[in-house]
Amino acid sequence: MSAAKTKALKLIEENPVVVFSKSWCPYCRTAKATLTAQGAKFHVEELDQIDDGDAIKAALSQENGSNTVPMIYIGGEFVGGNSDLQGIKKDLPEKLKKAGAV
Repeated sequence: MSAAKTKALKLIEENPVVVFSKSWCPYCRTAKATLTAQGAKFHVEELDQIDDGDAIKAALSQENGSNTVPMIYIGGEFVGGNSDLQGIKKDLPEKLKKAGAV
């Protein structure tokens, strides 16, 4: 297993919510705002701000089939991107509570 994949999986395991993001991405900003509005505690990994960001994105893409950011994980489960997050907004409070993020 690559170091990047190991790092990503460790982040997913150790945090109730993880957003793999890019600092300039408007969809990432919207997803983070949605989680903030829910009062969620979440970890953000800005892939464009770290040396192994491209490797992490590639490893996660192989794992979850998504090639875009944000990549959102709640309770260790891949939720999807921003549009997927908006699609589960009704169930989001319960999902965040179950994950221990609120």
